[in-house]
Amino acid sequence: MDKTEKGQNWHKVYSTQLYTEAAIVQGKLEMNQIPVQVLNKQDSMYNIAMGEIEVYVPLHFRELALNLLNPGFAN
Repeated sequence: MDKTEKGQNWHKVYSTQLYTEAAIVQGKLEMNQIPVQVLNKQDSMYNIAMGEIEVYVPLHFRELALNLLNPGFAN
């Protein structure tokens, strides 16, 4: 799934229900100078996790980001 913001196409590279997991992924990508946007789609009305937290990168960083997140496939 892609989204557009400020003339730039963003591609979803990760999705989770755990905020800490999304933050770790965000940190790993940012350490490699990849711009990141995190979109929290969870419902905050209840104390249970309903919905996803999605991590997006610019389209031209997509392959690099996926390789960083899936190191087993990069070999």
